[in-house]
Amino acid sequence: MISNLVGELVEALLAKSQTVSFAESCTGGLLSSELAKLSGVSKIFQGSVVAYSNQVKAEVLGVSSKDLEQFGAVSEQVASQMAKGVATRLHAQWAVSITGIAGPTGGTPDKPVGLVCFGLYGPNIAKTKSENFTGTREEIQQKSAEFALKFLSEEVKSS
Repeated sequence: MISNLVGELVEALLAKSQTVSFAESCTGGLLSSELAKLSGVSKIFQGSVVAYSNQVKAEVLGVSSKDLEQFGAVSEQVASQMAKGVATRLHAQWAVSITGIAGPTGGTPDKPVGLVCFGLYGPNIAKTKSENFTGTREEIQQKSAEFALKFLSEEVKSS
């Protein structure tokens, strides 16, 4: 299923001559890896930043340290800044970010395992969404990558 989503995204971006970049935390580069499997993707894929630590989120992606402290790394506020930061730094028209708790540890009552926040940044648009996924760590990561692709593809196609 993910290969179909990748194909749809690449086709939509190629049709518009636009580029994309990713900022990934809990997926650890899975989304980028899936995109890179497709031949010719260099025409639309600028690159990605795997920002696992808060220090990298702040220093590389420009996420506010204050927001990291106030809202936590797994928040829509941080996801939004991650997406804008990677788009700006990698000169892409579009970006999506993923930050969450893939488990099996790390969850809290307020932020349980499976909580994943997404940021989307594009021409005249900035959106966030949160989802609660279930499953193993690998399943949560896979579901997160698929959701990010759908989220981004829908926006690119409708723009």
